[in-house]
Amino acid sequence: MLRVLIVDDERLARQALRRLLANHPEVEIVGEAKSVADALQAIEQAEPQLVFLDIELGSSDGFDLLAALERPPTVVFVTAHAEYAVEAFAVNAVDYLLKPVEPERLAEAVSRAAHELAAAEPPPASTAKGVIALKTPKHTMLVRPPEIVALRADGDFTHVFVADQPALMMWRTLAHFEGLLSSPPFLRLGRSLIINRERLRHVETPSREVAHIVLHGMAEPLKLGRAAATRLRKALSAE
Repeated sequence: MLRVLIVDDERLARQALRRLLANHPEVEIVGEAKSVADALQAIEQAEPQLVFLDIELGSSDGFDLLAALERPPTVVFVTAHAEYAVEAFAVNAVDYLLKPVEPERLAEAVSRAAHELAAAEPPPASTAKGVIALKTPKHTMLVRPPEIVALRADGDFTHVFVADQPALMMWRTLAHFEGLLSSPPFLRLGRSLIINRERLRHVETPSREVAHIVLHGMAEPLKLGRAAATRLRKALSAE
């Protein structure tokens, strides 16, 4: 999840941005602030990864906030004033949104921030022989590859399904994990899905267009489209 703080001195503006961000399941809003002092406290306590920051904050501004931080989080400026854009990018803001914020531009800003944060994070790595560290903003899970049931791409993120555990959302592409996991037993069934072949228990084909697969360690079956189902049938027939 992408931990987000909203900083704006106008309550209605904060509410509007919160409503727009509700359409992004990869975002977790960890707080709001209406002043530089409030924002400094919120950043220390909530440790957001991304701040949506207004520029004019009463007697101070968003640039004062960044200057007061030794290690500022990633920032997207949200303002009604276009004239600050040069200054905003000079302090390495990842985007500059003008009010009223359009949903499409907000989606671009979230995606851009996720890319930047992913590039700054060390990749999931082997911390011991046969163990992969899956690092999220809140914790790190150490798993052995056989414990991984499936991986599904979701835009700039990948959902990693570990046996009998809630799915982990990682800031990594599916191709990144494909490079970490051996094939076999891991089988890529398309642009958005990799499964652990050794955990495949049952295949249902209600029609030529879809298939449902049951994997040991996942409570719900996975639905495959026609192309993915065809790849799976070919892989099974080759065994």
